[in-house]
Amino acid sequence: MAVKFGTSGLRGLSADLVGSVSAVYATAFARFLLDEGVARPGSPVVIAQDFRPSSPDIVATVIGALRRVGLTPIDCGAIPTPALALYGGKLGAAGIMVTGSHIPADRNGIKFYRPGEEITKADEAAITALAAALGEDASANRVEAGAAESHEQAATDLFLDRNRAVLPAQALSGRRIGVYQHSTVARDMLVKVFEHYGATVFPLGRSEQFIPVDTEAVSDETIRLMAHWTDELSLDAIVSTDGDGDRPLVADEHGRPLRGDFLGLIATRFLGAQLVATPVTSNSGLEAAGGFDVVRTRVGSPFVIAAMEEALTADRQGVIGFEANGGLMLGSDFEVAGGMLKALPTRDSFLPALAVLGTAAKAGHSLSALTKAYELPIALSDRLENFAVERSGALMAYLRASADNLAGFVAPLGQVKSVSDIDGLRITLADDSVMHVRPSGNAPEMRCYVEAKDQVAAEALLAKGLATLSAWTPET
Repeated sequence: MAVKFGTSGLRGLSADLVGSVSAVYATAFARFLLDEGVARPGSPVVIAQDFRPSSPDIVATVIGALRRVGLTPIDCGAIPTPALALYGGKLGAAGIMVTGSHIPADRNGIKFYRPGEEITKADEAAITALAAALGEDASANRVEAGAAESHEQAATDLFLDRNRAVLPAQALSGRRIGVYQHSTVARDMLVKVFEHYGATVFPLGRSEQFIPVDTEAVSDETIRLMAHWTDELSLDAIVSTDGDGDRPLVADEHGRPLRGDFLGLIATRFLGAQLVATPVTSNSGLEAAGGFDVVRTRVGSPFVIAAMEEALTADRQGVIGFEANGGLMLGSDFEVAGGMLKALPTRDSFLPALAVLGTAAKAGHSLSALTKAYELPIALSDRLENFAVERSGALMAYLRASADNLAGFVAPLGQVKSVSDIDGLRITLADDSVMHVRPSGNAPEMRCYVEAKDQVAAEALLAKGLATLSAWTPET
């Protein structure tokens, strides 16, 4: 099977996932739930999807497969991933989200959930083994479209109620907020939530064709589009998400995207969290921000969630996690304006967006002024698409083979001061700037993260880093 688990969920070409592959993995997941005692015959499994053209076919196949194993599928429609997880937690039901998140429309994926929470890396391995064992099983491979009872409205209402309790009433009154709707499943909920807080909301850029939006590497075209909207409509902010609504995109009054880890920092302060679990790719200035402990992890929400669980096991209080893409995970319950916000250990895009906009509004600041108030290193990131997995593997092996190989590779950028190998290679240069290279766990892409003392230096370092990566071949 030409699919595999990446940093978050199963991913592959849509053509590979549509049909028997999705049937096999749904069957494997169902058997995993039964084997682990997470479900019993007849137990419900909630299912949702994004707006990719291939998603409805995969959902129909998944529903058919779950029924054959004896579970009860519940169709939650096209809703954000955190909304599905929240509803599954309420019902005590496992979940399946059919989505490729931010990757192109010719690819798709499946995310699997225990009741209310993401599965672990150990769970992924167990499901993969079960799927491999089912490879020759005719029943497991059978593609049989199914339909299920719809709970879309109930799941939607539950998630809206959660987000309508985060800020005080009318907290965003007087703010002009654009919602870049594109093809995200969060597009209508975003409008309702921000209107609830008194903002004047402008729905923008709605598309019936799927548009991949990567909140960690926002395209130049998207930035130009947001700059045009903020100027034309005198907006205070633009809010959006990736395709399945678990990663936020927030732009300031000039249309400039805010870093996801900056959103995480503001959310940490907003909630009064005491411990943050975050990947090595998040801004190195978090530790210096003060007031909370930071635990660094590998890239991927399962690793962040594992670190949160470890902290909770050690009786730590006020535990959250976030990634550089902005997805925020709650390990603990937190008190907010409308009461107690229950833990939700999966990526959420709504809470970090509400936290930063609520914080700015309460202080009477613009988003750009709020950003300037924090002296974080300037951090940028981008990716090289269509960077073959074999090529990225060869590059990482070459760089790890010797100090001379690494020094020669980064020579156009500077001299190596130190190296971290937690996930990819994070190289600190002699001037204390940083270049971090890491193959994507979800797609044939090479990601490049940089940090520098100012915007100009960071942009120059990112451009040089991408050019150096692009020029590398095994024969270099």
